[in-house]
Amino acid sequence: MKTKEFSFELPTELIAQAPPEIRGASRLMILDPALHNREHARFQDFVEKVDPNALLVFNDSRVRKARVFGTTTTGGKLEVVFLRRWDSHRWECLLNKSKRLKEGQVIHFPEGRDGVIASSSGNVRTITFVQGVEEAWLDNYGHIPLPPYIRRPDNDADAERYQTVYAKEVGSAAAPTAGLHFTQAALERLKQRGVETATVTLHVGLGTFLPVRAEDIRDHEMHREFYRIEPETADRLNAAKRAGRPIVAVGTTSLRTLEAAWSGTEFRAGEDSTNIFIYPGYSFGAVDQLFTNFHTPESTLLMLVAAFGGWEFIRESYEEAVKERYRFFSYGDAMWLKSRTAP
Repeated sequence: MKTKEFSFELPTELIAQAPPEIRGASRLMILDPALHNREHARFQDFVEKVDPNALLVFNDSRVRKARVFGTTTTGGKLEVVFLRRWDSHRWECLLNKSKRLKEGQVIHFPEGRDGVIASSSGNVRTITFVQGVEEAWLDNYGHIPLPPYIRRPDNDADAERYQTVYAKEVGSAAAPTAGLHFTQAALERLKQRGVETATVTLHVGLGTFLPVRAEDIRDHEMHREFYRIEPETADRLNAAKRAGRPIVAVGTTSLRTLEAAWSGTEFRAGEDSTNIFIYPGYSFGAVDQLFTNFHTPESTLLMLVAAFGGWEFIRESYEEAVKERYRFFSYGDAMWLKSRTAP
């Protein structure tokens, strides 16, 4: 299965460079892969139309100000994205200009936070800091890690809008963007309609946003990402499964968490990490419906959606979205897959 099969033509002006003026004022494409139907709607239609018996599952990870600018001892500037903290002194980081950097080289950061490259693997390096690097330091000197297709610097508004309203534990280097559409009013309306909601935590890192560079997608290596499911959440998920109620994943990260925690008979509570890679041919066991954004060409996220809805139908839907001038990617519009296809 070739990576290039998951490409599509997208005019650059359809790549959303900013969120809608009002959170939740987005368009929505409603898809029913089982019936091969699609409908054009608004985000609020999801809030009103989702099955009251459904269990909606959100990823409550919070995005850290992960992008920090440093300099080498020779004065060269570089950008570092803090991905994962091993401990207060050691971080897994993503570096630009990585080919020029060697193990043992020093990088200077604000406030005298010198870091030493301790190990390397492509653009991903472990950096050891003489002084500890904590979240408060990143809040002061870091930037919101907007994806590269947003061709502008981050601003004060991004600190709020590139974050879900229900975000809790800091740990992600990218937003679980399907959740960006939801407002407190939308969550309250779901509650009024009797829709049950639950949260899981998956800290978004390389496993989610690293591009597929392999010619054959089966040769792509997914990086591991930390996730947690609380016992009470697992109990609610298992109760919904036993009752035959639809489980709706809000976002691909929620879906990957649920599929990783599904044993085949029940959801397992606890902390773990996953490198699950979902592409066409995958047999879903945990999730019945998916609410998600429109994803980048040749990405693992698009391959996941293709597995859920069938690539031919999803490709046709993306072509329809381009024709109808939907907004794409992180700050763009959404789609709701009300069913899934057989593998």
